[in-house]
Amino acid sequence: MAIPFYISSSPSPNVVMPRSSHLLIIDPQNDFCDLPETYLPTDPLTGKPYAPALPVAGAHDDMQRLARFIDATESALTSITVTLDSHHRLDIAHPTFWSTGDGGPVAPFTPITAAQVRAGAFRPRHADDLPRTLSYLDELEARGRYTLMVWPVHCEIGTWGHNVHADVRAAYSRWEDERQFIVRKVPKGTNPWTEHYSALMAEVPDADDPRSQLNRGLLDSLDRAELILIAGEAGSHCVKATVEHLAEYLPGRDLSRLVLLTDCMSPVAGFADAQTAFQQRMRDLGVQQRTSIDMARALLAA
Repeated sequence: MAIPFYISSSPSPNVVMPRSSHLLIIDPQNDFCDLPETYLPTDPLTGKPYAPALPVAGAHDDMQRLARFIDATESALTSITVTLDSHHRLDIAHPTFWSTGDGGPVAPFTPITAAQVRAGAFRPRHADDLPRTLSYLDELEARGRYTLMVWPVHCEIGTWGHNVHADVRAAYSRWEDERQFIVRKVPKGTNPWTEHYSALMAEVPDADDPRSQLNRGLLDSLDRAELILIAGEAGSHCVKATVEHLAEYLPGRDLSRLVLLTDCMSPVAGFADAQTAFQQRMRDLGVQQRTSIDMARALLAA
């Protein structure tokens, strides 16, 4: 059953409607959503409800609005791509990789720098991993985008948390049935030696792993659209990193065809300023920012 979509405001007068609209949904996965109890299945091994590993406040509502948007604009969407954060349990950005200098556990949400590792405050649990770890941290910090963050184990491949939010999955399945097109699924993050926020490229690409390098297939697919609509989680990290890379690598550099659905993304707790600053930078570059309701009205009016 489709979720009702309520339209309550008029479309922006300057929107020129395209012949092709590509919806890019970034990491709409259970582990990132602050799901209510009714959305939590029972773990058959423990008898307890599953819990999202890294819930973003507001993400459940974001995904419900996104599902309504897909249902409302079904006939206007020519392509849908879903990216999937896809990690192994052992990952350089998970606590499973790290210990403190005295062998203790490292808590989630701990930032780690190369200087701290050299000083002995933190170390890889496997001693042989130290040279590669330091090489990675040095390169990550030289690029100036992020400091390594130890996140909770999340979006582990094969788990419930890796799955797409139920309402979004149901909405794009209806679109597939009606339009007879396939929603493209793009995994990212399978290389345990590099963080991979952006859907287009890891933070430090691995020369031996094409999956971590610039995803030219995805870039070319997006470039064929006259309008690229962007939603997902989190606005402070994976959405931010993806759109920054789009701004850098999209052929033609016509960023006015990018539209951030501002009510279909939220920041990680403590990183709201990062999302706000990102949105301002994108406005300065000409990226459009609209609510899903305004954008739906504009698409339907066309």
